[in-house]
Amino acid sequence: MRICLLTSGGYPFRRDALGGWCRSVVEGLPEITFDLVTVVDRESAVGPAYPLPPNVRTAAAIAPQLPEPRRAGAPDDRATAAAVLLCRGLLGEQENADQMFADGLGRLAAMIEPLPAVASSPLAGVALADVLLDAWRTGQRMTANDRLPLPRLSVRDARTAATLLRHAIRVLAVQPPPVDLVHCVGGTTPLLAALAARWRAGTPLLLTEARAPVARLRPSEERLSPAVRTVLRRFRRAVARTGYAEASLIAPLSSYHHGWALKHGATPSRLVSVPAGVEPVDPGPTDLTTADPALVWAGSGGPDSGLTHLLDAFGSVIAQVPGTVLHLVGVTAAHVDHAAEQIDRSGLGRAVRLHPLPADPRDRYAAGHVVVHLPGPADPPYRLVEAMMSGRAVVGVDIGPAAETLGDTGVLVKPGDPAELAQAMVALLRAPARRRTLGEAARRRALAHFTTDRVLRVYRALYTDLAAPPPPPSFELALSVPAPRSEPPATMRWLVREES
Repeated sequence: MRICLLTSGGYPFRRDALGGWCRSVVEGLPEITFDLVTVVDRESAVGPAYPLPPNVRTAAAIAPQLPEPRRAGAPDDRATAAAVLLCRGLLGEQENADQMFADGLGRLAAMIEPLPAVASSPLAGVALADVLLDAWRTGQRMTANDRLPLPRLSVRDARTAATLLRHAIRVLAVQPPPVDLVHCVGGTTPLLAALAARWRAGTPLLLTEARAPVARLRPSEERLSPAVRTVLRRFRRAVARTGYAEASLIAPLSSYHHGWALKHGATPSRLVSVPAGVEPVDPGPTDLTTADPALVWAGSGGPDSGLTHLLDAFGSVIAQVPGTVLHLVGVTAAHVDHAAEQIDRSGLGRAVRLHPLPADPRDRYAAGHVVVHLPGPADPPYRLVEAMMSGRAVVGVDIGPAAETLGDTGVLVKPGDPAELAQAMVALLRAPARRRTLGEAARRRALAHFTTDRVLRVYRALYTDLAAPPPPPSFELALSVPAPRSEPPATMRWLVREES
């Protein structure tokens, strides 16, 4: 079997939680040949961040930047018709809105030349802002009596939204290599590339729901107008629903993701839940009795990583437990400046330590007595499972699948409440016996439910069902004359039909 593992800006060119999961699948299934494709926004990665095992045939980071020259004369009628379907589908409330969007997206995928061919976007000559405005007026009439009508879309907003849609549509030019199955892991960007492969070559699609793709906007998008944000949300929702309709199987990571997929149109019979799994490792000493009180948090340090919320709570922790140190593990190079700015604003610089993300998971939480987990609303639970596997007590925020993953083996607090988060951290720092009990319970739960070997067994079966060659045909031979009454030779028994 040949599988294309399709991601967005991650494995094998970047170390992150999702990349570690992809690595465990690829290295844990050595009998399967993988082609690794990650779609990046602008610049291609210099080289893999992980050593590639022998079963990886190719690894590529693709930036789908297509030239969009100005076209003279009338626009392409086919492209305009596809854009109309796309916009009316993502803004419409009618029953066939999903089909309209999928038809429009499919037509655009058929018109765009796959990379590395030099071709312009099929939307280059389309007055997309005008098409969007027209679809918006139609959508406003259909939602006039709704509680949440569409916000006002100005001409400027329409042009901004059209630019963002053109940029997103370029991903349809990504061409995965010829394989037996495309395994899409991630959100909107890799799913667009997987859908294009599905429509062009009929390649089966396995969709792993690592995060809910339209749960929230990116921090950089919060500055956009309400109308433009609405276009982005609806576009991502429509892409997700199209993926659910086209995928042969959908593998959500949790009950939370499972319910989210059902809510957005996934067929129940196509859903196969595969919980997150990490490699079980020896956590080493779990209670640093001679060290100063220490908290550890693993995250990117970006605007959406929960760092500001954590620092607000940490100020209260220091006031109650002087000498406590906060270790920030895994702050990426792209977010170091942002993290440093937030630390300076908090005035807690002397009590905060920044560390790169260690390659070995057992080193990520070694410096702390308590692990703090602040997920985004759609983040996969890999980091939480790693924290549980470390044998340390975990304080988590009740967002997404955190509650079902942690169970009763840790402390959960409400989101958006730094005071409650600080109180939970202080209580565990002051109670060595309780945090030892919780840490041991969390590790037992992780070993019982969230290990890599469980994930590999399921994905080996899914790959076999979707991508393995069919079994050789079997034929039942009907004899033209009755079989003899005497016992036939052993070599002939398979020709004799047993009496029912």
